[in-house]
Amino acid sequence: MIAAACILAGCQPGRQFYPRTMDEQQVTIVRFDSALLALPAANAAGQVRALFADYPEFMPAYVEQALGVNAADTGYLAEALPLFIHDTVYGFLKTNRFVQQTFADMRGIQRELNHAFTRIHYLYPDLYIPVIYTFVSGFNASVLFLDDGNMAVGLDMYLGSDYPYYNQVVYNYQKQTMRPECIAADVVSGYLFAAFPFAAPKGRLIDNMLYRGKMMYICSTLLDSPDYEVMGYTREQWRWCEQNERQVWNRIMDKRDLFKTEQMLLTSYLNDAPFTSEISQEAPPRIGTWIGWRIAQSYMEHHPEVSLQELIANFDAEQILRDSYYKP
Repeated sequence: MIAAACILAGCQPGRQFYPRTMDEQQVTIVRFDSALLALPAANAAGQVRALFADYPEFMPAYVEQALGVNAADTGYLAEALPLFIHDTVYGFLKTNRFVQQTFADMRGIQRELNHAFTRIHYLYPDLYIPVIYTFVSGFNASVLFLDDGNMAVGLDMYLGSDYPYYNQVVYNYQKQTMRPECIAADVVSGYLFAAFPFAAPKGRLIDNMLYRGKMMYICSTLLDSPDYEVMGYTREQWRWCEQNERQVWNRIMDKRDLFKTEQMLLTSYLNDAPFTSEISQEAPPRIGTWIGWRIAQSYMEHHPEVSLQELIANFDAEQILRDSYYKP
């Protein structure tokens, strides 16, 4: 029963990287979405100016990055924002209300982020812990990275895979990660990718697989979420990868894809899609990242002397692969 539970949950026994007790870090979540959605339908010019005054760093970034509007054009914003917030033609009013209902209580997400950033702070005490703003954007943006080092989350992109309006704006395969349970993983993985950018001297498939796989492996140590959630997979997708791991690896090796650099090939293995076309129509998307994660995991299990910080800093993909003894 224990083994079956581990397969279903994606859990895995392994090394412990963090002490039992650490100084807990508190991540600040600013509910900008609530302030925005309080904007009245009429006479909004003063309230728009108030939003710029109350959120001087975030409001311009939100307007330009999430809405694609010139932040200096406050006259247009005073007309357009109330129309967006109270729209009944495209369903934004219903969506915006559902956001407030779904995320009336964000304490669970707060705990997840506190937990993850406490561990990040333990590993890298000098890294800045971002303030997290929440917003709605009419399905335009999920996670934003701000110039001041903070981040923002578009809550209307996490209303649940079965939210009806998603059928009009995204493909079916994209809906898997549009759930409240995915917010913490998206924030933490995005933070890691931004804090530790790709620095391999070559752009081969193996370099990209190991880079992304390392980040997801480390993300899995920061979160207590099941591994399939961290990866953005369903249980079934994760199980397919486990059951077909040897065949996938053999396929990559038979095609001699590891050291190729063609962009279309990299995209197939690493980017989101209905499936990984280089393998089969049954293979979940981003399977190159999944294999990279497995290689990184095997490497760390075979080398207990290597820290997470050293793993992050190591961009010698061939050395990691060789010393991982990865043989699915």
